[in-house]
Amino acid sequence: MSNFGRLDLNLLLTLDVLLTEQNVTRAAQRRHLSQPSVSVQLAKLREFFDDPLLLPGPRGMRPTARADELREPLRQALAALELAVSAGEVFDPATAKNTWSLGAADYGESTIVLPALRALRIAAPSARLAIFETSPARIIRKMEQGELDLAFHTSEAVVNGLHSRLMFAERYVLVSRKGHPQINRPVTLAEFCALEHVMVSPDGGGFYGYTDTALAAAGLSRRVVLSVPHFLFVLQVLMTTDLVAMLPERLVRGNPALQITDAPLDVPGFEMFMVWHERAHRDPAHQWLREFIADAV
Repeated sequence: MSNFGRLDLNLLLTLDVLLTEQNVTRAAQRRHLSQPSVSVQLAKLREFFDDPLLLPGPRGMRPTARADELREPLRQALAALELAVSAGEVFDPATAKNTWSLGAADYGESTIVLPALRALRIAAPSARLAIFETSPARIIRKMEQGELDLAFHTSEAVVNGLHSRLMFAERYVLVSRKGHPQINRPVTLAEFCALEHVMVSPDGGGFYGYTDTALAAAGLSRRVVLSVPHFLFVLQVLMTTDLVAMLPERLVRGNPALQITDAPLDVPGFEMFMVWHERAHRDPAHQWLREFIADAV
């Protein structure tokens, strides 16, 4: 207890950031301190724990075994302390000036953020939203660094260390323009394969997806003549050409320029989740935002 009593809480805050960033310069920026100040604090931490904690490596600094042991208990302790300090706070969206950072691809923007946006602007008129497109591999790191509040993604983003909430289940449908000459009735499997398809390839340049996997299981293939990285362009393509696409139903539901048809084969759908980090789990503002978006969707 005597050792703990002489430890400055600010040193623990700096240690938490250092263990996340593994870089003194970036840690200094996040703590709004000078680099020399963070270096002095790191020296004090090394003395207190009798361990180097962070060692120079080929890509920044790497934590020692002792630092790895400290990482999660320290994060939990700081989160509990923050909760204790703010326990009496009541979040008022009408006066809130929060800036929330959301991770979503264009599908998530259209099916989750957009349905909630109008009511959110009314409920929290002084708050701001920043939308980032980010991959599942980067979500957890950005959340650990406090750069991302919420993310909307398929089950790929539901990983250990993150909280998650199922938003909805989605299915694929065959989409074409209204009045498409070849889709004035349910299409057969042979007709489906003969149509010219456009598909979304998030990584760019892909011509093979879930539909092709389902077709291959039946010994069939389709004609994919266009591959694009975003859903928004696909919708424009479908409205102005005779190309067709297998798309998530929520993305096209209610569009008067497009017609939806059940495909002649079963293509597995997917589930959309909202994910967030433990560090924001008990924050009143964050809790309000999560519930608001879930209710809107």
